Formats: sequence, structure tokens, C-alpha cells
Amino acid sequence: MRIVIAGGHGQIALRLERLLAGRGYEVAGIIRKPEQGDDLREVGAEPVLLDLESASVEEVAAHLQGADAAVFAAGAGPGSGAARKDTVDRGAATLFADAAVRARVRRFLVVSSMGADPAHQGDDVFDVYLRAKGEADAYVRGLDALDWTILRPGSLTNDPGTGLVRLEAHTGRGSIPRDDVAAVLAELVDTPATAGLTLELIGGSTPMTVAVKSVAGN
Repeated sequence: MRIVIAGGHGQIALRLERLLAGRGYEVAGIIRKPEQGDDLREVGAEPVLLDLESASVEEVAAHLQGADAAVFAAGAGPGSGAARKDTVDRGAATLFADAAVRARVRRFLVVSSMGADPAHQGDDVFDVYLRAKGEADAYVRGLDALDWTILRPGSLTNDPGTGLVRLEAHTGRGSIPRDDVAAVLAELVDTPATAGLTLELIGGSTPMTVAVKSVAGN
């Protein structure tokens, strides 16, 4: 399998790339800065230099040709203003989805955020972020050509992963190590029966593989 990850230098993406490469998959990560390439190579991923804020659908689709799955894990990141929440968290996500459709990549995963809602009110940067993520999620859900799964983690931590999670349509608030988010994403890539689901993820008491099989109906 070839898997292309948008936001390839992000903290979750780097963890995911290492996990997928360890499973023998061919992994490519889209990055904006050439100097980020060595970090991807170190975890077993191929760096692809492309700016999703300025690229065309055709340019992105060219890098998705032949892929078995696409993962949107990009984000404007902390410290960015409201404008980039729109251009990255909404704009780049919808562009990546359109490119996947163009390249005929059906399996499509989105790393979203708990509380994402296109109708979210407020003008603070975090409000804009939740609205942008919600708009992107809604757009992806409207694309019949994609077998999408949307993952909405709770508050992210850098604690070591436990492998124990709560993964449901609605979990309530909570935190989750980035290690465990990446591990769940790796399982979701391998579980196409989760297509069409929007899932919240926090730390819990269920082994990760069991939690994924449960939401997939197995």
C-alpha cells in the first residue's frame, strides 16, 4: 500500500509515518520546507515538497496518483492567526479531498478536532479554528467519491501512549497522547469498514485494536 499524508512534518504525522513504514507500507509525507525532509526520511517516509496553500488541485492530485489511501493531518498550528486557520485547516483540507477525488484515491482520513463545527460561534482564533475544521469535515462528508473517516481527538498531549482509548461517535471531553492518536490512525487506514464514520477519541480503558474493531462493527 502507498499512503500519502498531508502535513507530513506534524507531530502526529511523523508518528504515523513511522508506524506505517514499520508495517511495510510505502509512505509519503507532504511538507512545505525542504529542511523538514530529513526528519521524514528518518522515520521511513518519502518527503514530497508541496505548499497546500498555493498548489492547484492538479498539482496535488499528481502526487496522489497510485496511492491506496490519503491522510489529511495538516494544520496551521499554534501561534497562527485566523487567516491561516481558514487557508490551511479549511482550504488545504478541501483541496486535498478534491485532489484525492481527482486521483481516484477512495480511502481518505481526516485528523480533525473535538468540537469542530461549521456553525461554531465566536471570533477568537480558536473559534475560527473549530469553525474551519467543521467546514472542512462537512465538505469531505459530502464527497461520495471518498470512503472517508474523520477522527476528532480530544486535547493532545506528549505523554507516552498507553494503547488504551475511548473511540466513539461521542466520547465527551478528555485528553489523548499523540502516540495513541497516530496508532489509532494506523489502524483506521487498515480498517476500511470505518468509512462514513466521524469518531471522537480520548484516553480510555479499551485496547486500541479492540476499539477500532468495535466501531467498524466487528
